[in-house]
Amino acid sequence: MDKSSSENRLSCKWCLESGKCMDQYTESLRKCAVFNNIDEKLLIGILNGVNARITSYTRNQSIAFEGDECSSIGILLDGHIEIQKIFLSGKTLTISTLSPGDTFGEVIVFSNMRKYPSTIVSSSASQVLYISRDDIVQMCSSEKGILKNFMELLSNKILMLNRKITILSFDTLREKVCNYLMDEYRKQKRRDILLPLSRKEMAETLGVQRPSLSREFINMKDEGLIDFDKNRVTLLDIPALEDYLY
Repeated sequence: MDKSSSENRLSCKWCLESGKCMDQYTESLRKCAVFNNIDEKLLIGILNGVNARITSYTRNQSIAFEGDECSSIGILLDGHIEIQKIFLSGKTLTISTLSPGDTFGEVIVFSNMRKYPSTIVSSSASQVLYISRDDIVQMCSSEKGILKNFMELLSNKILMLNRKITILSFDTLREKVCNYLMDEYRKQKRRDILLPLSRKEMAETLGVQRPSLSREFINMKDEGLIDFDKNRVTLLDIPALEDYLY
């Protein structure tokens, strides 16, 4: 290690007991929507100017429970975490799975009721960077790029929520699947679409069981509506798919 690298590590106030340093998380930070197109040196300087902290979690450790107060946004640096809804019956529904660079709490922390609406669990050994509400305001005030990115992130979250509400408004699994496939068709502008989610993630997004979703795909293939191979789906009869939605 050269002298400059050594000095950077020693001066980084987030060095962990394991010897890891913020320098090792630049890839995750670059993936984070909040820091999109922000120069790496500028970003590290901004983070050094706020009271951010890194917390490590073990596999299956709870990060936050539903109803806990949210005072910071979390940025996943390493590992995977799940956003879960736990019902009184004991049933657990995974709402979403986060990967390095993903964030949580960014909508809640600026609301009037700063309470987590779901439980957050570390599904593997993970490390999360927390930045407080006040520090987010400071960062947005000092760097317009971060302000723009943060506003885009919030806007995208609202659009995603609206999409989920639309999905919930459909009565049948067929309608939900058709809506999802047509959305991807409009985005990708081709009949041969590549699904951005795994079958498990798609089932969670639609709020259905994975086996039910797989059976529906087979039924739609048998009816000549679609063809598929792994995560690639070909829309064979677009008018018929649209008929289920209107």
